[in-house]
Amino acid sequence: MPRDDSADDGERTHQMSGRDGLVTIVSRSLAEFGDLVGQAPERVTGARRTDAGWSLLVDLTELERIPSTTSVLATYRLDVDEEGFLVGYERLRRFVRGATD
Repeated sequence: MPRDDSADDGERTHQMSGRDGLVTIVSRSLAEFGDLVGQAPERVTGARRTDAGWSLLVDLTELERIPSTTSVLATYRLDVDEEGFLVGYERLRRFVRGATD
């Protein structure tokens, strides 16, 4: 018997109403983090839901060098609440822009 997903869709829509979308949450948390550290993050490399809100992985240039492939970047984990406000962060790793994993 085929599964009726219409009930799931209605429930999912109900759960999302009243909550900000991921784009809004990421924008808000990146702006707050950028103000805190004094520079704008370059990119978001990961986002996942947690019990308390969201966990984001963000890359930031820590040391600009010439050529740019030798610049030093860092990946930070941002912990944000349901509305996208920063509640904590930590640097996870540093790497040279030209390096690959």
